[in-house]
Amino acid sequence: MTPNPPPSAAELRARFDAAPAYTVGIEDEVMVLDPGTHELAPRASEVLARAGGDPRFKAELPASQLEILAPPSATVPAAAAALLEGRRELAAACAGRVRLAAAGVHPSSPGVGQLTQSPRYERTIREYGEIAQRQLVAALQVHVAVPGADRALAVYNAARDYLPWLAALAANAPFYEGRDTGLASVRVKLGELLPRQGIPPALDSWDRYTEALTWGLASGMFPDASSWWYELRPHPRYGTLELRVPDGQTTVGDAAAVAAVAQALMAWLGDRHDRAELDRETSSWRIEQNRWSACRYGVEGEMADLRTGATRPTRDCLHELLDALAPVAARLGSAAELRRARELVETNGAIAQRRVASHVGIPNLAGWLASKFLEP
Repeated sequence: MTPNPPPSAAELRARFDAAPAYTVGIEDEVMVLDPGTHELAPRASEVLARAGGDPRFKAELPASQLEILAPPSATVPAAAAALLEGRRELAAACAGRVRLAAAGVHPSSPGVGQLTQSPRYERTIREYGEIAQRQLVAALQVHVAVPGADRALAVYNAARDYLPWLAALAANAPFYEGRDTGLASVRVKLGELLPRQGIPPALDSWDRYTEALTWGLASGMFPDASSWWYELRPHPRYGTLELRVPDGQTTVGDAAAVAAVAQALMAWLGDRHDRAELDRETSSWRIEQNRWSACRYGVEGEMADLRTGATRPTRDCLHELLDALAPVAARLGSAAELRRARELVETNGAIAQRRVASHVGIPNLAGWLASKFLEP
């Protein structure tokens, strides 16, 4: 089947010019667990069938994973309320036959699992084989509408610098196949088995983005225009900037905190663009060095200044960023969620998982994750 051509640069500009101001939507990838063992259960299709075709719930590549869609909302509290409602209703559809949990990866299940057999994933399964079977990973994806095509592209380029900071804040995958990996998030390293991962390239124009998508489709290497899988992308259909760097978050409150930082960051960078205060684009390899620190140490590491190379504790960087974002978050109605983000700076998901595992053991950690699934 010949894929549809990507939108032209003019179509992308029109889409982003029409974007509402800083609305936020959330895509929440969650794990399906056996209710007795709390290991991954490839029964997502059963849950979807019981959910009666609700468009908020979707299958994902792993047969043990589902996605909950919280549609675009004017504020993070509204998006979080929609997400909590979605989690509750999806849990009700499970009817005790399975349980649900959220984190970057399952802490103890085998790393190779069953995949969803559907036309959507047929090519991925055929192309990537066992690599696809290892994508038992779950992310929290946050869509922010940045109004104005020029502003949106400038914010995209500037936000690349902050992806490691957000990754550190949202790191929530320290365990894999029953052992401590030594990482704050092993999810990103599993994802890197696939192409087009990690820090995205800078884009100097919408034409450049269209050229990249056109090349990928012409080469046959992109199944469709949404196959730009980097940790941040201008979404070609929705006219949003989609942040893909956070791990799945255990509670809705933690997810809302991460979404609040993402929304406020985009708005803050948009304000700085309007005042001509944004720095020039940074080479991806420098950002990738900080991205490694986020993967390895989470909030307990250091970040290097992208201009000078001087390092500072990641927690200090994040608190300083949250100070800068606080007035913007207040304007956007997410001051409380931004305050919750300060708690994640001190104890993010990875730290919390390790603390719990030290008391209950890694084999029992998934049960704890499931117990937190409906927590606001």
